[in-house]
Amino acid sequence: MGDALRVRVGIVGASGYGGVQLVRLLMEHPGLEVVYLGGDSSAGKPFSDIYPHLAHVTNLIVEPVDAEQIAARCEVVFLSLPNGLACQIAPTLLDKGCKVLDLSADYRFSSLDTYQSWYGIERQDQATAATAVYGLPELYRDRIKDAQLVGCPGCYPTASLLALAPLLKQGMIVPETAIIDAKSGTSGGGRQAKINMLLAEADSSVSPYGVARHRHTPEIEQICSDLAGHEVMVQFTPHLMPMVRGILATVYATLRDPGLVREDLVTIYNAFYRNSPWVRVLPAGVYPQTKWAAGSNACFISVEVDPRTDRAIVMSAIDNLIKGQAGQAVQCLNIMMGWDETLGLPKLGFYP
Repeated sequence: MGDALRVRVGIVGASGYGGVQLVRLLMEHPGLEVVYLGGDSSAGKPFSDIYPHLAHVTNLIVEPVDAEQIAARCEVVFLSLPNGLACQIAPTLLDKGCKVLDLSADYRFSSLDTYQSWYGIERQDQATAATAVYGLPELYRDRIKDAQLVGCPGCYPTASLLALAPLLKQGMIVPETAIIDAKSGTSGGGRQAKINMLLAEADSSVSPYGVARHRHTPEIEQICSDLAGHEVMVQFTPHLMPMVRGILATVYATLRDPGLVREDLVTIYNAFYRNSPWVRVLPAGVYPQTKWAAGSNACFISVEVDPRTDRAIVMSAIDNLIKGQAGQAVQCLNIMMGWDETLGLPKLGFYP
């Protein structure tokens, strides 16, 4: 792909962790050219002042957010903003012909009533929200390729749904028995200062949070219900881990057929993800580690069966900032553009 053929891209909310991952990924993408970086509190600053380690790859200045200006310069816009802000500018960008990929929760829900209930933000863009496609390529690749607006999944839902999807789609588990125990690194909390993210607070400690009320619960349940063909509720508990990157989700569910063994599930998962280059189903008895996925767009999955309890146990590891956020958004754009979905994305992490 020559420079003349590169698609012009903008990032709104470039100064956060999601934004800087996007800058890193897009700067190395052969089909894209970053022409706009937008922000609020960081407007007017050279991006290299915020992230000096990227000074050698960009001299862009963070600009005020102006939807008309963005649309005039960009063909594709990534929105990496706090919840409730993307929905204020996405309709204008779409009306001007931009493809929009939103990394917040604003366009993840088919029902805005659900969004408003869990996020407490009033919405007036029902018509726009109705056009959004949920951006989990392994499940909705065919819809994403024709989309103009993609609501990119949360990091916890990505790890959890990739673990659960084959079991739900094949009707192999009792859906209501699904329990998701997930653990995330501190970068999942964003770049704003928070007491619980301080090194003195988070180091050498594991802590649950959002118990029975985490906002990712209805997002997970929405897709589980779609896969199962009826309404499904799950138990989801997240935990904060003393590490920077990564999510490990361990999912438990009761099997409908107690005669199934581990090797059956390995075969089923390999078949389900046979056309999904970013999902790595591990051999029987090998369990994923977050470090394996760090810095890459990969998801490592392992399955197990406990014959004593007739439960399936599925373990899923991703990098929360790549496959769980920015990398998945780029994967969606590749599909929207008709490109190979691995284009420009890191296939291997750094180990150890």
